[in-house]
Amino acid sequence: MMWSHVAARHHIMSSGLSPRLPRRQADRLLGPEVSDVDGNRESRRDAISVFNGPPPSVRTFPAAEQEIEAAGAWLAEQVGGGVRSQELGIFVRSAGELPRAQAAADRAGLPSRVLDDKLAPTGDAASIGTMHLAKGLEFRAVVVMACDDEVLPLQERIEQVGDDADLQEVYDTERHLLYVACTRARDALWVSGVEPVSEFLGDLGSISRQD
Repeated sequence: MMWSHVAARHHIMSSGLSPRLPRRQADRLLGPEVSDVDGNRESRRDAISVFNGPPPSVRTFPAAEQEIEAAGAWLAEQVGGGVRSQELGIFVRSAGELPRAQAAADRAGLPSRVLDDKLAPTGDAASIGTMHLAKGLEFRAVVVMACDDEVLPLQERIEQVGDDADLQEVYDTERHLLYVACTRARDALWVSGVEPVSEFLGDLGSISRQD
């Protein structure tokens, strides 16, 4: 059976596979035990949520250029408030969205470097990477952007689903990626996407829609 994103979302919500979760804290995106995209399971018992601090800024935009402009302005504001370039992280779901992250860093006038499996955050540059590479890192301020519908959860993964169990696993691991990226922020967090945005953003709290 092949699934479209809309069909998969309707199936999960109507079948009770994934009830709408409590909001306003990243911890509540997930259960006490999580599974990543590699199938590794771990306990979150000792995890500390970034949302114990200031609430995240969750915004949606009608076009990518407007998201880039606003995210760049937010990053510049963080630097103006004393955050150093190397204390900034910018994460997206996959490589296809990296140009949007790079554009936001450029708009803020930030030196930046794109992370890979071998390159760790170093020097005086903001770190740009996919959500897969965020685990284990920490930054004073983080931007998680390009959280669009069909990007998160990734449409390509949904189209490969064969049954309900696989569909649930896709949603769980995609939600886990967002959780990991968001909890890299120590002091400030920006989350955004272009409309229609990922349904997961609703679990993070109040969404500000920009015209």
